[in-house]
Amino acid sequence: MPSLCLMLVALASVPSAQEVLPMPPPPPGMRLLDTEDKKLLAGSAAQGEEGTASAPAPAGADAPEGTEPEEANEEVESESAELEELRALEGAALDPGARPNAQVLQSLRRLGIANPLRLRMMDVLEEPTLRDDDTPPELPLIRDLANFDVRQLQDRYDIPVEMQPLVAQYIQFFQGPGRKWFRKWVSRSTRYMPMMQPILEAKGLPRDTVYLAMIESGFSAHAYSWAHAAGPWQFIPSTGREYGLRQDFWVDERRDPVKATHAAANYLKALHKDLGHWYLAWAGYNTGGGRVRRMMDRHGTSNFWELCEEKGFAKETQHYVPKLIAAALISKNPGAFGFREEEFEYEEALAFDEVKLVDAMDLDVIARAAGVSVKDVHDLNPELKRWCTPPASEKSPYLLRLPKGSAEKFAENIKQLAPQERLTFRIHKVRRGDTLSQIAGAYGSAPEAILQFNRLKSARALRINAELAIPVPAGKGGGAALERKVAQARRSGVTALRPEEEIPAGTPRAPVATGPIKTEVIGGRTRVIYGVQEGDSLWAIAQRFNVTVEDLRSWNSLPRRKRGLKVGTVIQVWPGAAPAVVERSGTVVAAREQPAPALAPAPAPAKAGRAAVHTLAAGETLWSVAQRYGVSVEDIKRWNNIKDHRAVPAGKQLTVTAP
Repeated sequence: MPSLCLMLVALASVPSAQEVLPMPPPPPGMRLLDTEDKKLLAGSAAQGEEGTASAPAPAGADAPEGTEPEEANEEVESESAELEELRALEGAALDPGARPNAQVLQSLRRLGIANPLRLRMMDVLEEPTLRDDDTPPELPLIRDLANFDVRQLQDRYDIPVEMQPLVAQYIQFFQGPGRKWFRKWVSRSTRYMPMMQPILEAKGLPRDTVYLAMIESGFSAHAYSWAHAAGPWQFIPSTGREYGLRQDFWVDERRDPVKATHAAANYLKALHKDLGHWYLAWAGYNTGGGRVRRMMDRHGTSNFWELCEEKGFAKETQHYVPKLIAAALISKNPGAFGFREEEFEYEEALAFDEVKLVDAMDLDVIARAAGVSVKDVHDLNPELKRWCTPPASEKSPYLLRLPKGSAEKFAENIKQLAPQERLTFRIHKVRRGDTLSQIAGAYGSAPEAILQFNRLKSARALRINAELAIPVPAGKGGGAALERKVAQARRSGVTALRPEEEIPAGTPRAPVATGPIKTEVIGGRTRVIYGVQEGDSLWAIAQRFNVTVEDLRSWNSLPRRKRGLKVGTVIQVWPGAAPAVVERSGTVVAAREQPAPALAPAPAPAKAGRAAVHTLAAGETLWSVAQRYGVSVEDIKRWNNIKDHRAVPAGKQLTVTAP
């Protein structure tokens, strides 16, 4: 095997005082490295990477005896680079079943497309994704894009490529304003293309169809669009379900690069069968096959470029195919389009072990058992929507991916994990009036743990009928596991509101008044003049200035039967804040316009006739009562001798004004 030859060269380059054993004869069909091969191997390493220079020696560094420091460093760096590159190539050659990693990709590219050693390594690797561009010579820098003959590149692709005006414009965009994003896309491509292209090919699609995933998401599993499309292939929910991608409380398989690639291949294959050309299939992927078919029937043509000249395609669809062609042209020939190799930081090819889980399991526990980080588990399982795996059973296990080589360790450690070291889960459907602290108390859980497990940013995100995964200890003495989860959640930035600050699920949230205000001081008190805007209500205005609706009616002589507010109406408000202007000798110097932030809160004055007692209804909280009467939760607790706000029963009469 050529890999053995490389290993022998590496061994031969290391001097030894001991006598070397006779070399065994080569296997049938294999030849040993001849003189030309050895010169070639040595020359390729000495050639190095264009545009790089050796680093100077650190100040005070000792040089080997008999050499100058600079010369010694150059030699050491050259040898280190040679050995590093040789080991990378040798490692891939010695394990034909292993996918070439990012380091191998970079090493092979540094050798140059026409380098005979690279060609021989390709024969060893037998990796189609690396062989795509090894036969044609490397293209020089294209300086005149307008007159470039794209036919020089067409034989490098199994998809049709043309140089249309929009293609050239997208190439220029990726070279200029979009350069930093395109660099990320190409760097990330080495993680997913080795996995995606064989799937596409097995389904009967061109391998270069993979560039559709590049322009859809930049090969990002977590990409999400305004149209609710998700994952590397950007499936909308309905199309994803049509092509077998599970989307439920636990998982969203649109984010899974393997499953989504199978679904995308099936979808594109169906589009191509119906529409007859890959340009039309790509356009159909963007706008829907039915719309493309109607355009073809209406205008009597199947030429994508002619259809773009007619009315019917959105601008996004007209640009979709040119963008894909431009991405494919640059990705396979980055040097020809002005990209330097050092601009890319190639990611390791996707590789993993799979383990079968028969129960829902905390991702932190999984990571500890496997000896890997939680981020590694997340990255390999982007379909997971919770901080745990879905419920499973012996008959229907859940397949979880772990970093390559960690499955055996996980299997050993998970058996030894005591029940109290694990968390289990309950499902809670949010009802009107629920708060996170109430839910946590009912299940013996913690608000921070619930927020993290459900990937919620805030308790204010609770929605009626939404479902939550509630982490609870799996057995007696499991409080330590919950405490660890809370600590981990806090370290990651998760914080829970204080109970008195929580907004119960289903609480109406009117828009906050955002109209212009003018403030002035009258008799030592601040008066605000507010201009009513579209959508304003007395409730919204009262919320902004921390007063009550009754106060607004009283100050502005508004009858109770008058419900709506006319746009442009001027409302006066006395929020009780500090004067907003400077006052000299009792005279207002100037009234100033203020853009909008709410003024400092101040308790509304007590008024005759205001109800002093409120009967707590089912579903109400001290927070909602406090908001209604323009007081604070702490005031209500103090006035009513309440120690624990959660222990207030429905029907209790509360004093809601100061004694």
